[in-house]
Amino acid sequence: MRDAISILGAGDMARGIGTRLITTGTDITFYDRNLDKAKSLQQELQRGTTSNVRIESKRLGESLKGKIVILALPYEIARNLARQYTEQLKNKILVDITNPIDFKNFTLLTPRGSSAAEEIAKIVSRSTKVVKSFNTTFAGTLVEGNVAGKQIDVFIAGDDQGAKGVISRLVQDSGMRPLDVGPLENSRALEGMQLIHMALQDKLGTNWMSGIKILP
Repeated sequence: MRDAISILGAGDMARGIGTRLITTGTDITFYDRNLDKAKSLQQELQRGTTSNVRIESKRLGESLKGKIVILALPYEIARNLARQYTEQLKNKILVDITNPIDFKNFTLLTPRGSSAAEEIAKIVSRSTKVVKSFNTTFAGTLVEGNVAGKQIDVFIAGDDQGAKGVISRLVQDSGMRPLDVGPLENSRALEGMQLIHMALQDKLGTNWMSGIKILP
């Protein structure tokens, strides 16, 4: 049995990531300020699985379960929660999926020469292993499990090889392809890639069902 995972947030990205992760037999707990929202997602995913995976829901502020915590919330909220949960996040793997985008003019909110993942890493304890992942995947494609019939690529950045290995195995066991792109500072490139990807949605008419993929 895998160690349980806490997903902070119960929105579209939490649904997408949760949909993929329950296929690995991983127990998941969703946390949200709106407990009814978390419970609704819990029930939805529980109906969609025939495995013995345990899906739970809790209100944000309650104790985190497991050694892996996923920030499935907008950047500013995720950063505040990293600060709120600093003590509980010690010795855990913290997965940042955020894209720090100002949607009024499609620019990055983070300081020049930094990234959302690096800013969050500054807040938490040094014992917290921050990993950037899932920021280039859209929620709808995660629910589907593919993009136009092709396997989803999940880019992973981080300074701790062990932590990246844990997330890579989860991604692979979920039916997706993990791609280790190096240290956490490479989150800057991943966030820049996704900025362009998101800005192209209206022009391409892909209805947020496209993906960034490395092809041979």
